[in-house]
Amino acid sequence: MEKAPEKIGKYKLIREVGRGATATVYLAEHPQYPDPVALKLIRFDDKSKDEAKWNRRLMKLLRAEMDVSRRLDHPNIIKIFDATVEKDYAFIVMEYFPGTTLEHYCTFQNLLPLHRTIGMIFKCSMALDYAYRQGIVHRDIKPANILVDEHDNVKITDFGLALNISKKSASDSTFIMGVGSPAYMSPEQIKGYPLNQKTDLFSLGVVLFHMLTGRLPFRAKNPAQLIYKILNTEPPLVSQINTELPEQLDTVIRKSLEKDLYSRYKNGADFAKDLSAVRYKILDDATIPADNTRFSILRKMPFFVEFEDVEIWEILRISRWRKVDSNTLLMREGDSDQRFGIIIDGRVEISVDGHRVSELSYGEVFGELAFLDQQDHRHMHTAVTTTSTIYLELNPASLSLATDECQEAFRSRLVTVVARRLGQAYRELAKEGPPAERITASGFGMELQLIEN
Repeated sequence: MEKAPEKIGKYKLIREVGRGATATVYLAEHPQYPDPVALKLIRFDDKSKDEAKWNRRLMKLLRAEMDVSRRLDHPNIIKIFDATVEKDYAFIVMEYFPGTTLEHYCTFQNLLPLHRTIGMIFKCSMALDYAYRQGIVHRDIKPANILVDEHDNVKITDFGLALNISKKSASDSTFIMGVGSPAYMSPEQIKGYPLNQKTDLFSLGVVLFHMLTGRLPFRAKNPAQLIYKILNTEPPLVSQINTELPEQLDTVIRKSLEKDLYSRYKNGADFAKDLSAVRYKILDDATIPADNTRFSILRKMPFFVEFEDVEIWEILRISRWRKVDSNTLLMREGDSDQRFGIIIDGRVEISVDGHRVSELSYGEVFGELAFLDQQDHRHMHTAVTTTSTIYLELNPASLSLATDECQEAFRSRLVTVVARRLGQAYRELAKEGPPAERITASGFGMELQLIEN
């Protein structure tokens, strides 16, 4: 690792506080500033053609950020003090804010209490409203560009991609179509349409959704599918994903994520006003930490190995955690009932026509055939516990409350379970069956051959 310089320009470097793909951030001090500052240093070492092109774009972004920041003076926007571009390096000096990004609070394990999340997004809404009144659209609102400290003070950073809507000159080539982070981009940004403040409010709505649920409103396996969903599909309701959230939030988020610009919030102040109305109705700020014990149990089970963490949290909200004694009837052959279970601890005997088929234990599924049967919905076996048993119970009504991704993960996993059991049943039947009549001495029958016409 390259040794850090002691000084950059007139700034004395104290220590490194962050490092990214293109820049290193140092805590620094300057005799003219009473408080320490953050200095973001970018080096232009590679002289290749592609790298030179990238360096030129970085320099434009730095100059743009400095130009924009001179016009912004708001308590929830990072202040920029200085920017310098040299032949081999560039740096930008900003206020030092000892916080973390909102990314940390977008995973289900780290979700904040509702009143704190609303408070942070409220401050961001007002900051974006202020920026727009100065003629500035950020264009890259995402958790990584929003800092928060232990006292819930918030700072929006990285206005390098910002669009100066009051600058009409043709030389304003810093801004290119496609900047921003795809998962947080508005429909009009994806389409390359003219932008205004409403694009930032859409992105902020995505951030709010992420912080409330631990997942993005639009998810896909590839960029093309993601773009399609942002342009054409409606996000799920946050109160459906997290039943502890008030339904009033559904209306607020839906309005912030409207694809039709005329239906979306017209400014950050209106967004903030509706957030404050939700906050006013929260009677108790006390929060009880989530019990992660059951999550940890499911996370380790083979059945859920392909599930994402947020999907397991969904399952815990919509399922029933049951504990029963030995010799308890769980389901009866022939009953029209689509419940199925996953064994957490204990053993369950499976029988058909009064004859034992198997005994299932930890991590195995029972009752899945009735769930997958789209016509009769009847159980094809009887399930009775042979020991004290704990199992997770699910049914179609509860699964209908899960997100599409969670339902698809369940269907895929259950089909795999059934296919493997069918394969095992074939092998067991083969043990009692007569020798196959069409097997040749080489072990195979006549091979299919393609004949050209």
